[in-house]
Amino acid sequence: MNPTADQGPVWRPFALLPRAYGGPACRGVLRDRPQDFVVDEVLGFAPDGEGEHRLLRVRKTGANTEWVARQIAAFAGVPPQAVSWAGLKDRHAVTTQWFSVQIGIDGGPDWYALAADAFEVLEAHRHRRKLRIGALAGNRFRIRIRRLVGDSLELVRRLDQVSRRGVPNYFGEQRFGRGEGNLHRVQALLAGEIRRPSRHQRGLWLSAARSQLFNEVLALRVERGDWDQPLAGDCMQLAGSRSFFVTEAVDQALGDRIRAGDIHPTAPLWGRGRSAAAGEAGKVEEAALSGFASWAEGLAAAGLDQERRALRLLARDWSWGWVGEDGLELAFSLPAGAYATAVLREIIAWDAAQEG
Repeated sequence: MNPTADQGPVWRPFALLPRAYGGPACRGVLRDRPQDFVVDEVLGFAPDGEGEHRLLRVRKTGANTEWVARQIAAFAGVPPQAVSWAGLKDRHAVTTQWFSVQIGIDGGPDWYALAADAFEVLEAHRHRRKLRIGALAGNRFRIRIRRLVGDSLELVRRLDQVSRRGVPNYFGEQRFGRGEGNLHRVQALLAGEIRRPSRHQRGLWLSAARSQLFNEVLALRVERGDWDQPLAGDCMQLAGSRSFFVTEAVDQALGDRIRAGDIHPTAPLWGRGRSAAAGEAGKVEEAALSGFASWAEGLAAAGLDQERRALRLLARDWSWGWVGEDGLELAFSLPAGAYATAVLREIIAWDAAQEG
């Protein structure tokens, strides 16, 4: 499947992406204070206990990841590029995340002496390898929404739906930059209007385009009502894996596996070659991406390979409770690459007291 030629894509803004369960049940205030949004990284592997890198588990409050990395580099006396992390974390939150520092086999500072109002080191371990983007099992969230107004009975029903059925696995709006600037810039890049961007900028913009193409396919599946149902020719991804298989026929056994959370229908992360989807699923992808030929060609020319991402996101370790007279607290775990905002938007609308 290849999208047809276009004169410039018209994409769906994140705020207008269709919801699986209708409009939000209630409205509230999110991030009234950093302690209202708590995120803990789940590393997914144990430190080696030896090697030239140090793995640091850091708790930060009201600070962004890159700033903390610079403080670590300055404290260790190494260049900024010697410090890496697995994922960017929200600034207006309390988060624990892992950093790696390449500092050599011997020596190194007292990491527990590295502390500031905004962060502290909780653990320090030797490790053989640099920590790379995405090298996580997932994240645990604890989120408090304050000053809720709306239909509390519908809110309870919605919480139950989300816990049982999951949500559309959209890429979150932070992927696209403030005012969706990354999408505007990738359009200019692919049209030849921006020349010689930095490698970081180019990668960021291409990633945003790839994510938007995925969201476009998922949005159409949500509108059709089959975002969590199999279609003939769907590429079904095994839970917790990148492996997938193409369905030849939709039957009871396939439906049972989807309902059990064993497999998920997918949409493409665009790159070189053709989508693996066939039949009805392939036609849906073609319809969703018919206006994005220049982006698809640009992503292929950039050397990216075709991959698949699950259309459905299941939140694990799910719990919730009322807090005071008008508050709600949610707790859940998500796999790496998933967005808490994809879960929240199916439940509530929010006013963000803090942004960034």
